[in-house]
Amino acid sequence: MENVLAVLNLGDFAQAFSKMGMFPVFDVAYYIVSILYLKYEPGSVEVSRRSPVASWLCAMLYCFGSYILADIMLGSSPLDYFQYNSHILLASAVWYLIFYCPLNLFYKCVAFLPVKLVLVALKEVVRTRKIAAGVHHAHHAYHHGYFIMVIVGYVKGSGVALISNFEQLLRGVWRPETNEILNMSFPTKASLYGAILFTLQESHWLPVSKSALILVFTLFMATTKVVMTARHSHGSPFSLVESWTCHLLFGSPLGGGEEDNHHPPAGAAPSSPLKSKEELSEGARKRKVKKAE
Repeated sequence: MENVLAVLNLGDFAQAFSKMGMFPVFDVAYYIVSILYLKYEPGSVEVSRRSPVASWLCAMLYCFGSYILADIMLGSSPLDYFQYNSHILLASAVWYLIFYCPLNLFYKCVAFLPVKLVLVALKEVVRTRKIAAGVHHAHHAYHHGYFIMVIVGYVKGSGVALISNFEQLLRGVWRPETNEILNMSFPTKASLYGAILFTLQESHWLPVSKSALILVFTLFMATTKVVMTARHSHGSPFSLVESWTCHLLFGSPLGGGEEDNHHPPAGAAPSSPLKSKEELSEGARKRKVKKAE
Protein backbone atom coordinates (compact mmCIF):
# COMPACT_ATOMS: atom_id res chain seq x y z
CA MET A 1 0.00 0.00 0.00
CA GLU A 2 2.86 2.35 0.85
CA ASN A 3 4.43 1.71 -2.57
CA VAL A 4 1.15 2.42 -4.34
CA LEU A 5 0.75 5.72 -2.49
CA ALA A 6 4.35 6.61 -3.27
CA VAL A 7 3.85 5.94 -7.00
CA LEU A 8 0.72 8.09 -6.97
CA ASN A 9 2.51 10.78 -4.92
CA LEU A 10 -0.18 10.47 -2.24
CA GLY A 11 2.11 9.86 0.73
CA ASP A 12 2.22 13.50 1.76
CA PHE A 13 -1.48 13.88 1.10
CA ALA A 14 -2.27 10.88 3.33
CA GLN A 15 -0.11 12.37 6.08
CA ALA A 16 -1.82 15.76 5.84
CA PHE A 17 -5.26 14.16 5.64
CA SER A 18 -4.68 12.09 8.79
CA LYS A 19 -3.73 15.23 10.73
CA MET A 20 -6.60 17.38 9.45
CA GLY A 21 -8.89 18.68 12.19
CA MET A 22 -12.48 17.48 12.30
CA PHE A 23 -13.95 20.52 14.07
CA PRO A 24 -16.11 22.22 13.00
CA VAL A 25 -16.88 21.21 9.39
CA PHE A 26 -16.70 17.41 9.61
CA ASP A 27 -18.22 17.34 13.09
CA VAL A 28 -21.16 19.46 11.93
CA ALA A 29 -21.79 17.02 9.08
CA TYR A 30 -21.64 14.14 11.57
CA TYR A 31 -24.17 15.84 13.86
CA ILE A 32 -26.50 16.71 10.99
CA VAL A 33 -26.64 13.19 9.55
CA SER A 34 -26.94 11.61 13.00
CA ILE A 35 -29.83 13.83 14.09
CA LEU A 36 -31.40 13.49 10.66
CA TYR A 37 -31.64 9.75 11.29
CA LEU A 38 -33.14 10.50 14.70
CA LYS A 39 -35.90 12.53 13.05
CA TYR A 40 -36.62 9.57 10.75
CA GLU A 41 -37.43 7.49 13.83
CA PRO A 42 -41.20 6.89 14.26
CA GLY A 43 -42.59 9.16 16.95
CA SER A 44 -39.46 11.30 17.29
CA VAL A 45 -41.22 14.46 16.08
CA GLU A 46 -44.05 13.92 18.55
CA VAL A 47 -41.51 13.45 21.35
CA SER A 48 -39.78 16.71 20.37
CA ARG A 49 -43.09 18.56 20.79
CA ARG A 50 -44.18 16.77 23.95
CA SER A 51 -40.81 16.57 25.73
CA PRO A 52 -37.96 18.66 24.26
CA VAL A 53 -35.62 17.47 27.04
CA ALA A 54 -36.09 13.81 26.07
CA SER A 55 -35.61 14.72 22.40
CA TRP A 56 -32.40 16.62 23.20
CA LEU A 57 -31.04 13.70 25.25
CA CYS A 58 -31.72 11.34 22.34
CA ALA A 59 -29.95 13.72 19.97
CA MET A 60 -26.92 13.86 22.27
CA LEU A 61 -26.84 10.06 22.36
CA TYR A 62 -26.95 9.97 18.56
CA CYS A 63 -24.02 12.39 18.41
CA PHE A 64 -21.93 11.26 21.38
CA GLY A 65 -23.16 7.76 22.24
CA SER A 66 -19.92 6.17 21.06
CA TYR A 67 -17.84 8.38 23.35
CA ILE A 68 -20.11 7.66 26.32
CA LEU A 69 -20.01 3.89 25.85
CA ALA A 70 -16.25 3.84 25.23
CA ASP A 71 -15.61 5.95 28.35
CA ILE A 72 -17.67 3.53 30.44
CA MET A 73 -15.72 0.56 29.06
CA LEU A 74 -12.38 2.25 29.80
CA GLY A 75 -13.38 3.22 33.35
CA SER A 76 -13.94 6.94 32.73
CA SER A 77 -16.99 9.02 33.55
CA PRO A 78 -19.76 8.72 30.92
CA LEU A 79 -20.15 12.50 31.20
CA ASP A 80 -16.51 13.14 30.35
CA TYR A 81 -17.17 14.24 26.76
CA PHE A 82 -19.72 16.83 27.90
CA GLN A 83 -16.84 19.01 29.08
CA TYR A 84 -16.34 20.08 25.46
CA ASN A 85 -18.82 22.93 25.43
CA SER A 86 -18.32 23.91 21.79
CA HIS A 87 -19.24 20.41 20.58
CA ILE A 88 -22.30 20.19 22.82
CA LEU A 89 -23.52 23.64 21.77
CA LEU A 90 -22.94 22.88 18.10
CA ALA A 91 -24.81 19.57 18.28
CA SER A 92 -27.62 21.26 20.23
CA ALA A 93 -27.92 23.96 17.57
CA VAL A 94 -28.16 21.31 14.85
CA TRP A 95 -30.83 19.46 16.87
CA TYR A 96 -32.87 22.65 17.30
CA LEU A 97 -32.67 23.57 13.60
CA ILE A 98 -33.65 20.09 12.41
CA PHE A 99 -36.64 19.78 14.73
CA TYR A 100 -37.82 23.36 15.25
CA CYS A 101 -36.72 25.48 12.27
CA PRO A 102 -39.74 27.34 10.82
CA LEU A 103 -41.31 25.58 7.83
CA ASN A 104 -38.80 22.76 8.29
CA LEU A 105 -36.44 24.72 6.04
CA PHE A 106 -33.20 23.43 7.54
CA TYR A 107 -34.43 19.84 7.51
CA LYS A 108 -35.51 20.11 3.87
CA CYS A 109 -32.12 21.52 2.89
CA VAL A 110 -30.02 18.83 4.59
CA ALA A 111 -32.40 16.04 3.52
CA PHE A 112 -32.09 17.10 -0.15
CA LEU A 113 -30.29 14.12 -1.68
CA PRO A 114 -27.25 15.87 -3.24
CA VAL A 115 -26.61 17.74 0.01
CA LYS A 116 -27.22 14.62 2.06
CA LEU A 117 -24.70 12.63 0.01
CA VAL A 118 -21.99 15.19 0.76
CA LEU A 119 -22.85 15.13 4.46
CA VAL A 120 -22.84 11.32 4.52
CA ALA A 121 -19.34 11.28 2.98
CA LEU A 122 -18.08 13.77 5.57
CA LYS A 123 -19.61 11.70 8.36
CA GLU A 124 -17.62 8.66 7.26
CA VAL A 125 -14.42 10.70 7.57
CA VAL A 126 -15.27 11.26 11.23
CA ARG A 127 -16.21 7.60 11.73
CA THR A 128 -12.83 6.40 10.47
CA ARG A 129 -11.00 8.89 12.64
CA LYS A 130 -13.01 7.78 15.69
CA ILE A 131 -12.15 4.12 15.07
CA ALA A 132 -8.44 4.94 14.80
CA ALA A 133 -8.57 7.13 17.92
CA GLY A 134 -10.42 4.45 19.89
CA VAL A 135 -7.83 1.79 19.03
CA HIS A 136 -4.99 4.20 19.83
CA HIS A 137 -6.53 5.12 23.19
CA ALA A 138 -7.06 1.47 24.15
CA HIS A 139 -3.50 0.66 23.04
CA HIS A 140 -2.10 3.14 25.56
CA ALA A 141 -4.28 1.80 28.37
CA TYR A 142 -3.82 -1.91 27.51
CA HIS A 143 -0.64 -2.24 25.48
CA HIS A 144 -1.12 -5.93 24.65
CA GLY A 145 -4.91 -6.04 25.00
CA TYR A 146 -5.64 -6.65 21.35
CA PHE A 147 -9.26 -7.66 21.93
CA ILE A 148 -9.79 -4.54 24.01
CA MET A 149 -8.38 -2.40 21.19
CA VAL A 150 -10.78 -4.00 18.71
CA ILE A 151 -13.77 -3.60 21.03
CA VAL A 152 -13.07 0.06 21.84
CA GLY A 153 -12.45 0.93 18.18
CA TYR A 154 -15.62 -0.94 17.22
CA VAL A 155 -17.65 0.95 19.84
CA LYS A 156 -16.21 4.29 18.76
CA GLY A 157 -17.12 3.66 15.14
CA SER A 158 -20.58 2.18 15.67
CA GLY A 159 -22.00 5.29 17.29
CA VAL A 160 -25.40 5.09 18.93
CA ALA A 161 -26.25 1.80 17.18
CA LEU A 162 -24.98 -0.39 20.04
CA ILE A 163 -27.11 1.46 22.61
CA SER A 164 -30.08 2.08 20.33
CA ASN A 165 -32.45 0.14 22.60
CA PHE A 166 -31.57 2.41 25.52
CA GLU A 167 -32.09 5.48 23.32
CA GLN A 168 -35.48 4.14 22.28
CA LEU A 169 -36.54 3.86 25.91
CA LEU A 170 -36.00 7.61 26.29
CA ARG A 171 -38.63 8.04 23.58
CA GLY A 172 -40.96 5.48 25.13
CA VAL A 173 -40.30 2.89 22.43
CA TRP A 174 -39.20 -0.73 22.76
CA ARG A 175 -38.01 -2.44 19.57
CA PRO A 176 -35.65 -5.30 20.48
CA GLU A 177 -35.56 -6.48 16.86
CA THR A 178 -33.34 -3.46 16.07
CA ASN A 179 -30.55 -4.77 18.31
CA GLU A 180 -27.33 -4.17 16.34
CA ILE A 181 -25.56 -7.16 17.90
CA LEU A 182 -28.20 -9.49 16.47
CA ASN A 183 -28.63 -7.74 13.13
CA MET A 184 -25.52 -5.74 12.28
CA SER A 185 -25.88 -3.04 9.63
CA PHE A 186 -23.12 -2.15 7.18
CA PRO A 187 -21.66 0.76 9.25
CA THR A 188 -21.50 -1.46 12.33
CA LYS A 189 -19.83 -4.32 10.46
CA ALA A 190 -17.41 -1.94 8.77
CA SER A 191 -16.53 -0.42 12.15
CA LEU A 192 -15.67 -3.89 13.45
CA TYR A 193 -13.49 -4.74 10.44
CA GLY A 194 -11.89 -1.31 10.59
CA ALA A 195 -11.12 -1.75 14.30
CA ILE A 196 -9.39 -5.05 13.49
CA LEU A 197 -7.28 -3.40 10.78
CA PHE A 198 -6.28 -0.48 12.98
CA THR A 199 -5.45 -2.87 15.82
CA LEU A 200 -3.17 -4.85 13.52
CA GLN A 201 -1.53 -1.61 12.41
CA GLU A 202 -1.15 -0.30 15.96
CA SER A 203 0.46 -3.61 16.97
CA HIS A 204 2.86 -3.43 13.99
CA TRP A 205 1.42 -6.60 12.47
CA LEU A 206 0.13 -4.72 9.44
CA PRO A 207 3.06 -3.14 7.53
CA VAL A 208 1.19 0.07 6.70
CA SER A 209 1.43 3.56 8.16
CA LYS A 210 -1.57 4.82 10.10
CA SER A 211 -2.00 7.78 7.76
CA ALA A 212 -2.19 5.49 4.72
CA LEU A 213 -4.69 3.19 6.43
CA ILE A 214 -6.84 6.15 7.47
CA LEU A 215 -6.91 7.47 3.90
CA VAL A 216 -7.73 4.13 2.26
CA PHE A 217 -10.37 3.11 4.81
CA THR A 218 -11.98 6.56 4.65
CA LEU A 219 -12.21 6.36 0.86
CA PHE A 220 -13.78 2.90 1.11
CA MET A 221 -16.32 3.95 3.75
CA ALA A 222 -17.27 7.25 2.13
CA THR A 223 -17.63 5.77 -1.36
CA THR A 224 -19.62 2.75 -0.22
CA LYS A 225 -21.97 4.73 2.03
CA VAL A 226 -22.60 7.41 -0.60
CA VAL A 227 -23.45 4.78 -3.23
CA MET A 228 -25.73 2.93 -0.81
CA THR A 229 -27.50 6.15 0.19
CA ALA A 230 -27.93 7.26 -3.43
CA ARG A 231 -29.37 3.87 -4.41
CA HIS A 232 -31.44 3.53 -1.21
CA SER A 233 -29.72 0.18 -0.83
CA HIS A 234 -29.75 -1.84 2.37
CA GLY A 235 -27.18 -4.40 1.23
CA SER A 236 -23.56 -4.75 2.21
CA PRO A 237 -20.41 -5.34 0.16
CA PHE A 238 -19.44 -7.93 2.78
CA SER A 239 -22.58 -10.04 2.32
CA LEU A 240 -21.24 -12.61 -0.15
CA VAL A 241 -18.01 -13.27 1.76
CA GLU A 242 -19.85 -13.37 5.10
CA SER A 243 -22.48 -15.73 3.74
CA TRP A 244 -19.94 -18.28 2.50
CA THR A 245 -17.74 -17.94 5.56
CA CYS A 246 -20.61 -18.45 8.00
CA HIS A 247 -21.88 -21.35 5.90
CA LEU A 248 -18.49 -23.10 5.99
CA LEU A 249 -17.62 -22.38 9.64
CA PHE A 250 -20.99 -22.32 11.40
CA GLY A 251 -23.38 -24.13 9.07
CA SER A 252 -25.47 -21.03 8.47
CA PRO A 253 -27.76 -21.08 5.41
CA LEU A 254 -26.44 -19.27 2.36
CA GLY A 255 -28.06 -15.82 2.01
CA GLY A 256 -29.77 -14.56 -1.09
CA GLY A 257 -29.85 -11.18 -2.78
CA GLU A 258 -33.09 -10.00 -1.20
CA GLU A 259 -31.29 -7.50 1.00
CA ASP A 260 -30.74 -5.18 -1.96
CA ASN A 261 -34.46 -4.80 -2.65
CA HIS A 262 -35.67 -1.43 -1.46
CA HIS A 263 -39.32 -2.43 -1.86
CA PRO A 264 -40.12 -5.95 -0.60
CA PRO A 265 -42.65 -8.02 -2.55
CA ALA A 266 -46.28 -8.16 -1.52
CA GLY A 267 -46.92 -10.45 1.40
CA ALA A 268 -43.34 -10.25 2.63
CA ALA A 269 -42.41 -9.21 6.11
CA PRO A 270 -42.60 -5.42 6.57
CA SER A 271 -38.92 -5.11 7.42
CA SER A 272 -35.78 -7.15 6.92
CA PRO A 273 -33.38 -7.68 9.82
CA LEU A 274 -30.54 -6.90 7.40
CA LYS A 275 -31.63 -3.27 7.25
CA SER A 276 -30.16 -0.83 9.69
CA LYS A 277 -32.27 0.97 12.25
CA GLU A 278 -32.09 4.36 10.56
CA GLU A 279 -32.89 2.84 7.14
CA LEU A 280 -36.01 1.15 8.51
CA SER A 281 -37.08 4.40 10.13
CA GLU A 282 -36.54 6.37 6.91
CA GLY A 283 -38.70 3.89 5.02
CA ALA A 284 -41.48 4.19 7.60
CA ARG A 285 -41.31 7.98 7.39
CA LYS A 286 -41.63 7.92 3.58
CA ARG A 287 -44.62 5.57 3.73
CA LYS A 288 -46.31 7.88 6.26
CA VAL A 289 -45.79 10.88 3.95
CA LYS A 290 -47.26 9.00 0.97
CA LYS A 291 -50.37 8.08 2.98
CA ALA A 292 -50.82 11.69 4.04
CA GLU A 293 -50.72 12.79 0.39
